[in-house]
Amino acid sequence: MSIWNGERRRIHMQEVGTRDGFQAEAAFVGTHDKIALIDALSKTGMAKIEVTAFVSPQAIPALRDAEQVLREIERKPGVVYTALVPNMRGAERAIDARADELNLVMSASVSHNLSNLRMTQEQSFGGLKQVAAMARDASVPVNISLSCAFGCPMEGDVPESTLLAWCRRFIEEAGARGVTLCDTTGMAYPRQVANLTAQFIERWPHTELTLHFHNTRGMGLANVLAAIDSGADRFDASLGGIGGCPYAPGASGNVCSEEIVHALELMGYDTGVDLGALIAAAQRLPSLIGHDTPSQIVKAGRRLDLHPLPADFAAIRERALQRDAAPRP
Repeated sequence: MSIWNGERRRIHMQEVGTRDGFQAEAAFVGTHDKIALIDALSKTGMAKIEVTAFVSPQAIPALRDAEQVLREIERKPGVVYTALVPNMRGAERAIDARADELNLVMSASVSHNLSNLRMTQEQSFGGLKQVAAMARDASVPVNISLSCAFGCPMEGDVPESTLLAWCRRFIEEAGARGVTLCDTTGMAYPRQVANLTAQFIERWPHTELTLHFHNTRGMGLANVLAAIDSGADRFDASLGGIGGCPYAPGASGNVCSEEIVHALELMGYDTGVDLGALIAAAQRLPSLIGHDTPSQIVKAGRRLDLHPLPADFAAIRERALQRDAAPRP
């Protein structure tokens, strides 16, 4: 429902394109261009922006300027500026650069965790629990993103009991303030999303739940709506729909920020986002990354972005009226 207790229901939009999107790009987006884009996104009304990732520059050279970007952005009150961190060293760097939140990542799938992080799940959990303790000492909240929450490209379905058990451990043992359920390779479908969302909210109603969908199989928006119907109100999305995953060859990226905002606003939800400003930010992307983006809103415009009448419209109308007025045989 878009109306909640007589008011438009608020949906919190969280931008991940400057991390999840840029890390998948071959072209390096200049540091000052990143800062300018994030500053523009801050003014759109996004609830949270995942600014960057504090990872090895050798592993992800596209984000080698993490410290400078996070330190030099213009911070808008009310916006949470988060950063992905994989380990203690990354956490130290992010805390020093004044991240508002640390986003930790582990996979709900055994195979994906080993392939992507080169660790067993228990090894990952042990390391991330230490990171969470460091963050707690620094008074920086932690979010855990669980990859492959809706399916693994190597194993298939991840049992719900397995996923929820990892959620419980991160919430109860590591003290995570929030959990993001990630549809890493676009395997989620609406009934599954609705069921998992409802179960999570029933178990941990006071934990911040985020849903992170990819549009790999064209079900991104349908999954967002299914999650909303089950009580979710917080979603990751990527400007221009950029992003992707190496385990889904040829796949499209994350759900597109401007497409999701456009759809939700037409349905009566309050996203708090200035859609015109968001589209303007998305229009910057092709020149920054060197190619077109999947965004249909950038291509086609909003539903009521109307086109001018043809230059000869008056003459066309006049000829049509003359045909109506001509005597009939």
